[in-house]
Amino acid sequence: MGTNYKTELFEKMPIVGIIRNISLEVIEEILPHYKKAGLTTLEITMNSDNACEIIKAVAESHPEINVGAGTVCTLADLMMALDAGATFIVTPIMDIEVMKYCSERNIPIFPGAFTPLEIYNANKLGATAVKIFPATQLGSGYVKDILGPLDTIKLLPTGGVDVNNIQSFFQAGAIGVGMGGSLFDKKLIEAKNYDALYEHFKAICDKVNAIR
Repeated sequence: MGTNYKTELFEKMPIVGIIRNISLEVIEEILPHYKKAGLTTLEITMNSDNACEIIKAVAESHPEINVGAGTVCTLADLMMALDAGATFIVTPIMDIEVMKYCSERNIPIFPGAFTPLEIYNANKLGATAVKIFPATQLGSGYVKDILGPLDTIKLLPTGGVDVNNIQSFFQAGAIGVGMGGSLFDKKLIEAKNYDALYEHFKAICDKVNAIR
């Protein structure tokens, strides 16, 4: 166990790409385009088929990117994810046991929270950054509102972030974003149109780079 998470990689392109139920074979086809576009951080959700096997394989074959586990809700999930080689942990909710374990061992953790109190408590328990989830409902304005009084907390909105609104989340003060289906375009992947997928990845990275 242990973590090889590289903060500088995330800071270089602060997007967590969230993969759910995509086979290892297809992930391996996608990753060269993902990396070429400038993306550096990948989250495999624990409720995907064969999640641990995928985390292990991707972490071993792509040490130059951060590979983490998402949808970690329990200590059992956490142990499996770390055993598989996950270098960071993302949760949809805030489980205190999971938070404490990660915080005590300096394992980067991005817990899901939504209300001001949840966000505050997640930060107090040692969150690397707090994943505002679901960000879809209130958008970038909510990030800005939260950072009014809670301006020392790092926020990572997830859910509803896309190529059209990604800049607004950074402009509101987010330190990064999580993106799933809006990043891994299902139609392009099913068609194996990887040239177009690369252009899609790059367009998103360009939007981020343009405002930094």
